[in-house]
Amino acid sequence: MTHLEIAAALPQTAATSIENVPFPRIASGKVREIFDLGDALLLTASDRLSAFDVILPDGIPGKGAVLTQISNWWFAQTTGIIQNHLLPDQAGEFRRRGITDRDLQLRSMIVRKLKTVPIECVVRGYLVGSGWSSYQKTGDVCGLKLPPGLRQADKLPEPIFTPTTKAPKGQHDEPINDAQGAATVGDALYRQLKETSLALYRFGHDRAKQAGVILADTKFEFGTDAAGNLWLIDELLTPDSSRYWPAESYAPNQSPPSYDKQFVRDHLLAIKWNQQPPAPHLPAEVIARTREKYIQALTTLLGS
Repeated sequence: MTHLEIAAALPQTAATSIENVPFPRIASGKVREIFDLGDALLLTASDRLSAFDVILPDGIPGKGAVLTQISNWWFAQTTGIIQNHLLPDQAGEFRRRGITDRDLQLRSMIVRKLKTVPIECVVRGYLVGSGWSSYQKTGDVCGLKLPPGLRQADKLPEPIFTPTTKAPKGQHDEPINDAQGAATVGDALYRQLKETSLALYRFGHDRAKQAGVILADTKFEFGTDAAGNLWLIDELLTPDSSRYWPAESYAPNQSPPSYDKQFVRDHLLAIKWNQQPPAPHLPAEVIARTREKYIQALTTLLGS
């Protein structure tokens, strides 16, 4: 499907297709549901939305399909860097397993069973968000010393690898340094994670630039097979796992507008929510504007 066909197929209301999946559910995350297919997994992205590590009561219609289709596109672009968890011929896999619901297909991947590496691999190319907050206080980001005099949203001299722990749902990931990362997974695997993550970020940044978009930072997840080979898993370079800015409106000394749930964050900050469950319901306008941002990310990246 083209990016325009995908956008046209997105539901206008919250999806119900996940509720009817006829396979055993083995895990449920903030956004994704994982079902056991026996020889593989069905990884399905819901329309759920989280903010400040709390799942909100209102989803964004079509969001899960947008995330899946953007991921699929990037997986196809990056096979020269690393293999990924998608089984070949996704359409054929859906048919073989009797998955005919179009919405479910758009928001799902059929993937290999792999052992998840217990590290979130974060790469930052610009000084923003928690990195900017840390730099203002200490002059470093996750223990990495940066040059003095940088401004908010400045491009870093080189992308930096700032991994975190992979915390259980409801808990916060914690930054770790190279020594802690190597102690967690071993020196060789940690080096491979770092080198691959930086290579993926550079590729994604340069490719997004062609579409008039800046990839400011992102998060990767990896898995290993029985032989110890490394695979790219989960989602890839989506607006949920990455910070994208329109290049035309980028300027340092501010937090540029992004292709993500910023409308939601701004609303929740404005109403002074205490960031503890239960989260408040979102106004229809905030849901609609956030949905537009996700669709804009899809059509901008894939349309190029």
